[in-house]
Amino acid sequence: MPTSTTRIRKAVFPVAGFGTRFLPATKAQPKEMLPVVDKPLIQYAVEEAYAAGIRDMIFVTGRNKRAIEDHYDTAYELESQLEAAQKTALLEIARSVVPDDMTCSYVRQPRMLGLGHAVLCAEHLVGDEPFAVLLADDLMVGPAGGEGILTQMVRAHERLGGSILAVQEVPLEHVKRYGIVAGDGVEDGLTRVRRMVEKPSPEAAPSRLGVAGRYILSPSVFSQIRNQPKGAGGEIQLTDGIAALLDKESVYAYAYQGTRYDCGSKEGFLQATVELALQHAEVGEEFRRYLKSLTL
Repeated sequence: MPTSTTRIRKAVFPVAGFGTRFLPATKAQPKEMLPVVDKPLIQYAVEEAYAAGIRDMIFVTGRNKRAIEDHYDTAYELESQLEAAQKTALLEIARSVVPDDMTCSYVRQPRMLGLGHAVLCAEHLVGDEPFAVLLADDLMVGPAGGEGILTQMVRAHERLGGSILAVQEVPLEHVKRYGIVAGDGVEDGLTRVRRMVEKPSPEAAPSRLGVAGRYILSPSVFSQIRNQPKGAGGEIQLTDGIAALLDKESVYAYAYQGTRYDCGSKEGFLQATVELALQHAEVGEEFRRYLKSLTL
């Protein structure tokens, strides 16, 4: 198998969507800023990318997304007040949101034309190198004591090169919610993708391997997206751009180790809140006692 010598340095976060499934909460704030316990969704994704060795974070934003930029800016007034009050622990939390060696860039997606279009908006910032894409709606946690999902994928990319897609097996009745892939097994948990379909019907699905919200992509995907017609839902689909690479480059489906919470849905968001609260060092024990006291 080939070995990639190109380190993944940049991550793209498409955060321009309206978040309509969470109205009215998202009427005046980005869905990516909804908190799970004490951190917004976008911070979980950025921390995952940072843990994977990525330092250049690229946010594809839209109107009414200013809160994301503010979150990744220095809060001088807040920090001054915490410092004056000698609230050292809280000051460290505020400052830790943006490590000194991390850079943040922002580009607008002027129209909601699909995930593929959102990724294409970042082309001039990514340049001619492989890059990661993380969807903040998918809050993904590695196994207890183990590596994060994107870290696992970066290690796979170092061995294989090409593009890497995080996948999970989904129920047949749910395939219409995902990009579905099929191909040839390479090793345990790894498939060389030969076919890719966006949101197929259960009858048309080539497998039950659904693409989750983590990607490592070859820069060649940009030219594919730019020249492709609109796909499912009348949008420019990222899945179609990746599918166009299959005859030209290696694309792998990686069955990650860990848990995905679909925080684009109310049910998934609540599941993430409960499970991460139980694991939280500050509130976990007391919250567990509270849940046990409930009559369900």
